[in-house]
Amino acid sequence: MLNEEKIRLMTEIAMFEKKARKEVFPINRYFKGDYISSHLIRSFAAYTFTCAICLALWILYRSEELLNTMDIKIFTDYAKNLAVYYVTGLLFYLAITWWVYFRRYTAANKNMKIYQAKLRRLEKKYEASASRESEGEQR
Repeated sequence: MLNEEKIRLMTEIAMFEKKARKEVFPINRYFKGDYISSHLIRSFAAYTFTCAICLALWILYRSEELLNTMDIKIFTDYAKNLAVYYVTGLLFYLAITWWVYFRRYTAANKNMKIYQAKLRRLEKKYEASASRESEGEQR
């Protein structure tokens, strides 16, 4: 005989698995610190690469002016300003990255706990129905 509550629970679990397959399950393979730090490293590399490309474009754009002046004082001023802008932007970008991935991990962890609770509830229903069937066979 079909148990409607078990069917409903299995359907909820299947829908959750389908929806969360790409979001929740991959995240829960990591510890929180490992997950966040891996994304911080990726963000650092992407930001540095982007800044290097922007610097190369700026140098190409200003190459005539830079070659005409050729003053060490101007180059050191540019380098100091560039370093300040790079570090400030990097810290801001990494702070945003940390916040985003911290929230994603927290939400995925919460959803995984809900998923595990549903699985435990389904397992208890199966155990209860199995024990009822075994009692019926003993009589």
